[in-house]
Amino acid sequence: MKNIGLILFDIDGVIRSVDNSYRLSLKKTVYKFSRWEPSYRDIDRAKNEGIWNNDWDLSLELIKRFIKKENLNLKIPTREEIVKCFEEFYFGGDPNQDSKYWSGFIKNEELLVDKKFFDFLQRNGIIWGFVSGAESASAKFVLEKRLGLKSPPLISMGDAPDKPNPQGFIDLSKKLLGDKLGGESNMPIAYVGDTIADINTVINARKEIPSQKFISIGIAPPHLHLKSRLKERNSYERNLEKAGANLILNSINELKNINLNLF
Repeated sequence: MKNIGLILFDIDGVIRSVDNSYRLSLKKTVYKFSRWEPSYRDIDRAKNEGIWNNDWDLSLELIKRFIKKENLNLKIPTREEIVKCFEEFYFGGDPNQDSKYWSGFIKNEELLVDKKFFDFLQRNGIIWGFVSGAESASAKFVLEKRLGLKSPPLISMGDAPDKPNPQGFIDLSKKLLGDKLGGESNMPIAYVGDTIADINTVINARKEIPSQKFISIGIAPPHLHLKSRLKERNSYERNLEKAGANLILNSINELKNINLNLF
């Protein structure tokens, strides 16, 4: 079938739930250095600032803010100390070792899609790939070992500047489409993410290549899809829309019904 579009996906909060892994690691890391554990609402509020895509940096920022707010006489940790602590919680082992040796929170992650989802997209003319701020070991673990995808197109931490810098998003788009973006075909390119940083990545890509059809698709993270948190979810989704999301999904599986040429 003729290809009709390209969809690139964030991983955390879109392909897998990280409420009990990355976010829990963030909470525990902040607590270790400040004796204060941020709530998921605290983390959401910070994520809505649109600049905290890296959870190591957000951990450090929340520690700094709490120490300043409470006027505490505590030493602010170095970024290296944050990374080491976070990795111990998240991987529970050497990220470069085989995943069978890991014992950390990464083992808690719930998948939000399955391999059939990507097979369906491919059969219907949609090329796909992933642009994520997750470490390579973590991203490949979920995509290859857990989902069973073979050599999935991926930009992960260290492959490009952190979002909302659009470089990784643009680079992978060019690689997968095999031609200059914004050309005559101008195949629509969508990015699915759960944070304002993801929305801003698409907006910044438009500034780089104004002639290319870029689509920003937002989805609230899994913990906001509980019925008890509908009000918070509605507020979160409004923030994504205000930031510039073209479309908000209730479920990632709604993408099966989307015609990218409508945008």
